[in-house]
Amino acid sequence: MTSLIENTYNVDNHIDPLKLYGSDDRNLKLIEEKLRVRLIARGHEIKIIGEPSEVHAVTALLDELAHLLESKKQIEPKDLETAIRISRALPAREQAFETPAPQEGQTDYMVESADGFIRPRSQGQVELFKAFMNNDIIFAIGPAGTGKTYLSVAIAVSMLRNGMVKKVVLARPAVEAGESLGFLPGDYKEKIDPYLKPLYDALEVMLTRELLKKYLEQQVIEVIPLAYMRGRTLNNAFVILDEAQNTTFIQMKMFLTRLGKNSRAAVTGDITQIDLPVTNKSGLISSIRILENISGIAFVYLTRDDVVRHALVREIIDAYDRFGGKKGKE
Repeated sequence: MTSLIENTYNVDNHIDPLKLYGSDDRNLKLIEEKLRVRLIARGHEIKIIGEPSEVHAVTALLDELAHLLESKKQIEPKDLETAIRISRALPAREQAFETPAPQEGQTDYMVESADGFIRPRSQGQVELFKAFMNNDIIFAIGPAGTGKTYLSVAIAVSMLRNGMVKKVVLARPAVEAGESLGFLPGDYKEKIDPYLKPLYDALEVMLTRELLKKYLEQQVIEVIPLAYMRGRTLNNAFVILDEAQNTTFIQMKMFLTRLGKNSRAAVTGDITQIDLPVTNKSGLISSIRILENISGIAFVYLTRDDVVRHALVREIIDAYDRFGGKKGKE
């Protein structure tokens, strides 16, 4: 029989422990019931008593729920139930919500959002924060769920709030839209907005609804198709190009040469998800070869270890990678 162990979980000071525990400690009681541990909560401390694998799982689970509270005002029952179900389903060696231990200096990288603070949750994300602090153009390249766009938007909004830039521009190539735009109802903005929705989603986490509306109306923040960048010079701005793997060679050059005085740029993309016709080479892939040795430009490569979305995203990425390898051998 495995010996019981005890671990103390410390809730970050900027998180209200009552929101984590739930009304009448209902969140903790459900975790106790489903994961076979004993939880004793006092103030910002939770003692976890149980078998090592269960204590490990609950520690990681609490950490994820605390992170969730940084972007949401409360933990919904469905959030908790899903988190517990996945935590129980995955092997102990790779728990669903396991967050790597903070590396040295990791807590130094943190930006404020509408509901709390956003901080790196993997070593790759720490490297991304460092790159933003030391370079004017940053390429963040990696698979889905690694926080490329999310962190870029967070840092851009933080610089806007702190007066380091006067404008934030977020652009995306609309290659997925193709000629189908002409068949969609509404004016051009109404047609193209669905393709820009991921950028709006990130902004809605960083800013209150009222402030975001104000910034959009005053064009302090712009969310636009990449084609709208042509011919512009952007001074005192933070410019983000999302889904950059779907830019052509010419489009990438056009985007990078829009930067004016005191401006920065972030380019995010996943070179495994290129939607361009086979006759067009990706501008993102070309830029790696052309720009990698230029001072002031940094390339940060994120991996499956940096995935911070739903726990199963890592499993999905691995499964597709394995399938791609087998297919290449056929």
